[in-house]
Amino acid sequence: MPDAASPVLAERLPDGVLLLTLNRPARLNAWTREMEELYFDHLLAADEDPEIRAIVVTGAGRAFCAGADMDDLAKAGEATQADLDARRPQTTPLSVRKPIIAAVNGPAVGLGMVHALYCDVRFAATDTAFHTAFVRRGLVAEYGSAWLLPRLVGHGNATEILLSGRPVGAEEALRIGLVSRVVEADRLLDETVAYATMLATQCAPSSIATMKAQLTRAAGSTFEEAATEAAELMLASFGTDDHTEGVASFVEKRAPRFAPLPTIAGS
Repeated sequence: MPDAASPVLAERLPDGVLLLTLNRPARLNAWTREMEELYFDHLLAADEDPEIRAIVVTGAGRAFCAGADMDDLAKAGEATQADLDARRPQTTPLSVRKPIIAAVNGPAVGLGMVHALYCDVRFAATDTAFHTAFVRRGLVAEYGSAWLLPRLVGHGNATEILLSGRPVGAEEALRIGLVSRVVEADRLLDETVAYATMLATQCAPSSIATMKAQLTRAAGSTFEEAATEAAELMLASFGTDDHTEGVASFVEKRAPRFAPLPTIAGS
């Protein structure tokens, strides 16, 4: 049983899905160093766990994450380079090979919004609002958000959202591509888990990991470079056990039995 007092709860669901819940509801799941360390620990452990094939991230209570805890933020000016070097980078979730799906159940503000952006797919409750907030705290577009946001919503939308720090509601987020689906709050987690279960049971982990890496590399490459890489990867995939299994399961009209990802050490 997970420790109910922990700032991040981890629960194994059926079919290889791991549910991670940011768990400081009295503070709207405001981000702390302890939460950060536990969240990253769980993500990296899941990446190495052959039984985990998809990860869902949500918040306890009525928020996803209200951003950096104000007590921590007030001390940020005292941080030294050594303090920063001792921490794993905020971008750690981007290194995870398995799909991460956010069930954004309420406000996602500042760093909380950034961590929603780090997820591969975002579903949102109808009453969700996203706030970049940085400009209203005398800060900058933090942790790569100036790179990620334009690639999701376009340069013009990203500029307006970042410069104003205004809230973006769920329906607008859906319209501009910030989220993939808007769901009534009481169905959000069920629908997100169902989507994660589909990925875990029907999609090859090796294909997902490769595609995640392709998408990252393609963002900084030319079309010709991305197409050339895709042709090379496709040729290599034809000889894999996963391709053989994918074809066989389709022909035999059964669920596929794809192999788990190897551990990093054994890759």
